[in-house]
Amino acid sequence: MKIENSNLNVIAVRTSQYPNDGKKEFLLVGRSNVGKSSFINTLLGRKNYAKTSSTPGKTQTLNFYICNDEFYLVDVPGYGYAQRDKVTQKKFGLMIEEYLKTRENLMRVFMLVDSRIKPTENDILMYNYLKYFNIKTTIVATKYDKLKAKDRDKNIKNVASTLNLVEDDKVIAFSSVTKKGRDEVLNIIKEALDEE
Repeated sequence: MKIENSNLNVIAVRTSQYPNDGKKEFLLVGRSNVGKSSFINTLLGRKNYAKTSSTPGKTQTLNFYICNDEFYLVDVPGYGYAQRDKVTQKKFGLMIEEYLKTRENLMRVFMLVDSRIKPTENDILMYNYLKYFNIKTTIVATKYDKLKAKDRDKNIKNVASTLNLVEDDKVIAFSSVTKKGRDEVLNIIKEALDEE
């Protein structure tokens, strides 16, 4: 599958602003600075479309990217940024919960983790939270190109075991530099779109 066209269609802070056209959605979650913007740019085949930032936790809205006029990639604020105040953290939690509870057309979550380090407590909490809602989840281990060859298999296994993945969930090694994992992610999206 190829994404021929894409556009940042809706920027939302509350449910009343979400698209209501019934198109299927794929949610992207991950810690601040895990590489979500680079992931989006790689999937869309566009440089600097989703703005990357050196300031963690910059995205404070739900950003709905319409792709091929067929489905949405939904980017949410990064979690786990220590310097974010308690009010903002609470708002983030409510925003995610509201989204997960109300979006019947959510097909899958792509949860991004940094392949170079063991998943954090926040990563484990987020994964368990998604499983509480019985949401199909694919773990995307970003920055894979930065790993030494000898550490690659070990680190991917570490991600799976630390998160204690359920049987149907898997880890995809991903690099926005080499494009590794891009086709695999797009195939997962295509399969979900083909489901009735």
